[in-house]
Amino acid sequence: MPKVTFITPDGEKTTIDNADGTLMEVATDYGITGIDAICGGVCSCATCHVRVTDEWKEKVGPQNDTEKDILDLEDGADDNSRLSCQIELTDELDGLVVEVVEL
Repeated sequence: MPKVTFITPDGEKTTIDNADGTLMEVATDYGITGIDAICGGVCSCATCHVRVTDEWKEKVGPQNDTEKDILDLEDGADDNSRLSCQIELTDELDGLVVEVVEL
């Protein structure tokens, strides 16, 4: 299982070993500040908005169509923006670093 690092808007870094599930599930399980996940992971809000760092963008993959529609409505969303509920953690994402977007 992969290791992931979350960087909160205040610069705090939290690294979680053996992360399992979606990035959002891991964030909520470990109480990562800024990942509220109000919709519970059904891709209908943006309260789990993260930015994937450039070095991980290709491995994580692009936004799906529903995710893109939601992020299009968000101030501050950019090409590195993803909804963490849509990122399934796999061994290929071991070492993933994401920045939590301030709500």
